[in-house]
Order: sequence, then C-alpha cells, then structure tokens
Amino acid sequence: MMTPAAPPTLRVAIVGGGAAGLMAAEVLAAGGVQADLFDAMPSVGRKFLLAGRGGLNLTHSEPFDAFVARYGKRHAALEPMLRAFGPAEVRAWAQGLGVATFIGSSGRVFPTDMKAAPLLRAWLHRLRAAGVRFHMRHRWLGWRSNGALRFATPNGEAAHTFEAVVLALGGGSWARLGSDGAWLPWLAERGVDVAPLQPSNCGFDVVRLTSDGEPAPGWSEYFRSRFAGHPMKTVALSINATDGRAFAQAGEFVITEGGVEGSLIYAASAIARDTIAATGRAQVVIDLQPGRSAQFVHDEVARPRGARSLATHLKSRLGIDGVKAALLHELLPRTTLADPLLLATAIKALPLTLAAPRPIDEAISSAGGVRFEAMDDGLMLRAAPGVHCAGEMLDWEAPTGGYLLTACFASGAAAARGVMRPA
Repeated sequence: MMTPAAPPTLRVAIVGGGAAGLMAAEVLAAGGVQADLFDAMPSVGRKFLLAGRGGLNLTHSEPFDAFVARYGKRHAALEPMLRAFGPAEVRAWAQGLGVATFIGSSGRVFPTDMKAAPLLRAWLHRLRAAGVRFHMRHRWLGWRSNGALRFATPNGEAAHTFEAVVLALGGGSWARLGSDGAWLPWLAERGVDVAPLQPSNCGFDVVRLTSDGEPAPGWSEYFRSRFAGHPMKTVALSINATDGRAFAQAGEFVITEGGVEGSLIYAASAIARDTIAATGRAQVVIDLQPGRSAQFVHDEVARPRGARSLATHLKSRLGIDGVKAALLHELLPRTTLADPLLLATAIKALPLTLAAPRPIDEAISSAGGVRFEAMDDGLMLRAAPGVHCAGEMLDWEAPTGGYLLTACFASGAAAARGVMRPA
C-alpha cells in the first residue's frame, strides 16, 4: 500500500475503532505518522467481529464496474477510493496478515477459515508493532472551545489536541456496538452538511387486507404464530420506485413477527425505504415460481383437481406448500384463490405492501451522514479544516456482500492519505 510521506511531527487522532478507523491508522502509521486511536468501547472492531459470525464477507469478486455500481447514487464519489483500495487490494491486505481468502459460489470473498477474530488479532498486532496507540473507553464528546477533542473516560473528562483528526464513528445501526450517531449534532453545530441517518439493509413491517378489505398492520395471528421465522426460498422480488429506480432479483427472505427481512429484502431496502418516505407505502411483487413461465403456472393451476383441496393441488402441480401456500391465503381474497387465472397470475406476481422500515438500530447498516459535498477530495471537512471523515458516517449505502466493508476500508485509507498530503 503506497502512502505519502508525512511531516515527522504530525500527530493524528483517529476517533472510532471500526474497519475505517483501523485502516486509517494503518495507512497513517505506514506513512510515519504517530496515530492515536480512541474508541468508546472496551475493545475495537466489535461490528467487524459481529459481521464475521456467519462467515466474514470481506469483499466481492465481480468486475470492478459492476462492483462500483452497487453504491448507487454515491458511486461516483466512492469510485476513486475504491480504485485505490478495492477488492483486489482487500484480498492482498488480508494475505499480508497471513489470512488466505477464497471466492464463494456467489462471488463473495471470505477468509479460508470464514472467521473474523484471527484476522482482527493479526491486524491489531501489526498496528501496535507499527506504533499505533489505542485508548479504550474514550467516548468522544465533541470539541472544546480551543479545538481540543473532548472524551468521557472512566477517570472523568479528558481533552487532547492533535494536528489532524480522522473521524470514523460509524452510522446509526447496532448502537450497542458503538455506532449510535451521537456525533451528528456536533458536526452540524460546526456547519457541516449532514444528511439524517436512515436504516439500510433492513427489514420492513407489512400491511395486509382483512377479509373485509380493510388494511391492517402486520400479519394475521394465524400466519404470524405459525410462520414467523420461516424462510421464503427460491423466490424473486421486484419493486419499481417513483423516481425511476427499479429492483428485480431472485433469492430468499424471512417472515418476521410483523413483516419481512433477509437478504432479498435487504437488497431492495433502499428503494423500498425511499418509496415509503415519498408515498407512505411501497409495494413489492413476489414471484413464487421464478423458474417457470406464467403460461406453465397457469396451465398447472387450471388442471382439473376433482375432489382434491386447493392446497393439495398446488403442492402436487407446482410444489407450493407450507409458508408459500400460507402467504397466498394471507394476501389474496377468496375470489382470487377460487379463480385459476387470477391465482396463477398472483403466484407469479404476488403483491406485498411494506408499511415502514424497521428501526435503524436493527438495521445492518445505515444511510445518511456527512455529505460528500461537505468535504474535499481528501475527505477533509470544508467547515472544519484538519478534520477528515471516513466509513459509514459518510452519506453512502450499499448492499451486503462485501460492499460495506470494502468501502469502509477504502474511505479509511483515503482519509489517511488526505491527512498526509502536502498542504
């Protein structure tokens, strides 16, 4: 990793010990900077470790142009950082820590042992050896009038002064791990343009129609009690937004106590959330038979079933049973269930109304934060010279699949390079 040479007296504070903050510390230390990292928690990398519980997804192997496009409206702002430290660099960085990686069947990249803890241990060992100093249980409280950083510590409030600062405080999801968004008002008070934090890669509450045709929140008690926690596998989901964006993808999701969550829902969450904000509701369309044509489904549904029940007929002809069959009964009126043409149409395009995203603290990540227009190309705040920002506290979002972690690494490295470049 190439880093510019820094003035020998430069001392920099990094506030936040997640992926972005740790990467900023590494680049700074490699450039000869004395880096002091502060974090409110007893240890660093807590969200990093949580992300690794099901297998640490470091990045993605798809072609670069497709990779960058995953960042939606902010892809142009992130592209230079990702070109400097993108998927290939992430894999090389892990290899340098003694952690080999492999590409899974989905194109996602994982450590060979699928674990986050060994990689984090090796990383912290290298950072300490490079001279990075860690200050745990230091919760940032903003600035004093003289520009010093304020921290709440177990021994009372402390203040420290540095030549430059990298803020890598995370967004607003999973507050118990340290990213609670408390920094927003402190930056706003200094004139920094900050977009409100919103949930991203999140679940949603649903609205259904009762037998009387009236909207009701959540699932019926029958459906909720029997199918909450059940996965909807081998389906496709699509949504068209009022602003022209569209989403269509096959995969799976999970029924929750009052709605839906899971990978397919997370992938559509940005469009769904923005549509709800604009119109009050968002309608997704579920294809329960994505591998079959509408004509095939209609022909199978229309076959005479004799004395067999509808449930038996759908199971024998199309393999629809369990939670899929129950969802049809939950969302469709009896007249539609009784009409083969209408039922076949619904099997291929079942409408589901999303009422609201789940709270931000339940989300995998968040959108909103420091707008790129508030920073220069070294991620320094125009309203606060010497203060750089990185990671999820910036106003971008991306789906799961390694995109979140890669952009945190890339922006942390970019902020560090911005600190060290000549004035």
